[in-house]
Amino acid sequence: MTNMRPPDPESSPNNTLGFDEFIGILVAFVTIGIILFWTFSRKNSNWNFTGLISPSRTSSGSPIIPAIPEQPAIPFILPGAKPTVTPSPTEKHTFLDDLFPQTLNVPPEQAWSQSQEPSSFPRTTTTEQSRVTASEKLPTIPPPIAFTDVPGDFWGRRFIDILSSRGMIKGFPDYSFRPNQPVNRAEFAAILQQAFKKADAGNSISFKDIPPKFWAIPAINRSIATGFLKGYPDESFKPDQKIPRVQVLVALVSGLDLKVPSSPEKVLSIYKDAKDIPKYAIDKIAAATENRLVVNNPDPEVLAPNQEATRAEVAAMVHQALVQTGRLQPIESQSIVKTP
Repeated sequence: MTNMRPPDPESSPNNTLGFDEFIGILVAFVTIGIILFWTFSRKNSNWNFTGLISPSRTSSGSPIIPAIPEQPAIPFILPGAKPTVTPSPTEKHTFLDDLFPQTLNVPPEQAWSQSQEPSSFPRTTTTEQSRVTASEKLPTIPPPIAFTDVPGDFWGRRFIDILSSRGMIKGFPDYSFRPNQPVNRAEFAAILQQAFKKADAGNSISFKDIPPKFWAIPAINRSIATGFLKGYPDESFKPDQKIPRVQVLVALVSGLDLKVPSSPEKVLSIYKDAKDIPKYAIDKIAAATENRLVVNNPDPEVLAPNQEATRAEVAAMVHQALVQTGRLQPIESQSIVKTP
């Protein structure tokens, strides 16, 4: 009988595969299968792992955002915005996309691309609109006209300056105002048109002494329609007639519709020449006096009602009428008549 070699212990049929070894082999096969599946599912991505690399920083400390092929530029995200993960529409979504997102979906009103202005800078249109709004709320008054014949110590200088700065009165081509020159009725109508912006009422009236192309027709029609002036019974206006002081005051009281005081004679008693006031004008002059429309120079107690009104006197009385309407602030002057 031949002696046989004893069997190898490692190949013994009694040495079976253990449970731990079986689990290890199973995990290995599953891992290999997952890797192969992921490899084939990403075959069009050209193995670009750029998105997995954290952005590096330059020497200045500013981050460098890596370029991602076929993807829009990464937007700036405003403070408080919550980005949400959105898969690329051209690729399949995998579990690795959840770990390494490549696109951020941010509301358009909260994000700008890198080529646009940062959110910390105001937009130009908003600045322009605010500037326009601010300028509209701050109206400016141009300086008064520097008339060559109105010195600084002239009694009517302040009245003239206030009206000229607002375009209500003008001078002559030689830069003079001619403050002591009398005013005719047509010129007074033109001043009223510039000073009082009242709505027209009624139709224009034709006067036999006004030619069709007379320069002051619009002003005359407006002054009559608004109640400041009237024509004469013979259907004339007498545009070239020098207007007396009493007619200036009557016109202002009529146009402003001022109330007549209860005792006109008592109010007019402050004038030394009250007897010279025409009877038709007593009530109107009393109303003008009580409302501080009367300006007398050099003596406030001398009315001189029938004296031709000068350009300076008309400017002063129109100024006082505008104060009465609230369009101008009152000023102090010794020439303004004040009732007791």
